Amino acid sequence: MPSNQGRIDVHHHLIPPSFTSAMTAKGLMEVAGAPLPSWSPEASIENMDAHGIAAAILSLSAPGTHIGTRQEAIDLARACNEFSAETAIKFPGRFGSFAVLPMPFTEDACKEAIHALDVLGADGVVLLGSTDGIFLGDPRFNELMAELDRRKAIVFEHPNLHPSTSQVETQIPGFLVEFLCDTTRAATNLIFSGTLDKYPNIRWILSHAGGFLPYIAWRLSLANAMPSLAIKAPRGVLHYLRNFYYDTALSPSPYAMAALKELVEPDHILFGSDFPFAPSTVTGMETAAIAALPMFDEIQKDGINRQNALKLFPKFSTSTIPSPSLSQRIRHSMQAPIEAVVDKIRDR
Repeated sequence: MPSNQGRIDVHHHLIPPSFTSAMTAKGLMEVAGAPLPSWSPEASIENMDAHGIAAAILSLSAPGTHIGTRQEAIDLARACNEFSAETAIKFPGRFGSFAVLPMPFTEDACKEAIHALDVLGADGVVLLGSTDGIFLGDPRFNELMAELDRRKAIVFEHPNLHPSTSQVETQIPGFLVEFLCDTTRAATNLIFSGTLDKYPNIRWILSHAGGFLPYIAWRLSLANAMPSLAIKAPRGVLHYLRNFYYDTALSPSPYAMAALKELVEPDHILFGSDFPFAPSTVTGMETAAIAALPMFDEIQKDGINRQNALKLFPKFSTSTIPSPSLSQRIRHSMQAPIEAVVDKIRDR
């Protein structure tokens, strides 16, 4: 990858002022145990420039927009999507967007998807693995799936905290373990509800290397011998698992990537940072970890960093990293030892 081309980040969050206000009004100061960070487009670009990211596709994280009434969810989704579209215009070539929808309200979600994709120019939509305890793949979402299928839309799945999480009596922040459960359950439900077979034109990107899917793929494939499940997945479970795209956000370890490489072709793996919930130091650790992965050659790593995403989002083919200013170079050089210290602590 030429030095100025840069990565394409498919897992990069925005936190619009309207979302911060809505969360504050409801007394919600954390997302799955992580403090709601401060954010601005300029902060994202600073992080991107520091770590070789040419473009990022913005998405709203959990808990989505349904944190109040139905109408509040509709209005908040529209405000967030308009802000995202304005940000992409203000910083041409640097940002795309996955539009957030007012789930779990199917009719309203369809309307917002159409507006975001047709009017605002969104690159796809973001759907939480579950909303109000309802997982993707539930038949009540069929109208939305049909709309997205007709448009051959790209859907970025991001985990949420399922209500059952509150019954798990641990002191572990939800983003460490429970998020991975939500993605795994949602993806599995998409398969065994027949959703993936019925709506094959939707391209799905799963967060965090697919949760636990790569590890339990063999186990899930036993369902091929269970008629009640096999009828919903007539092409075989592994076919559907291999059709998902998987991002590397917070998952670029050799352990996770070795399992993922055995499950899918490398061209189905995409770079993700999880900024700003994962701060800039973690982005640096992620990029270094990918560079050091022994199971991928340099061409495959270039695919993960950039080329694989361009097959889904070709409009970013001209996106590059601007030459850093002197002050940026100084800041970036000061950050490297901090990243090394944090990574050493992580690896204990």
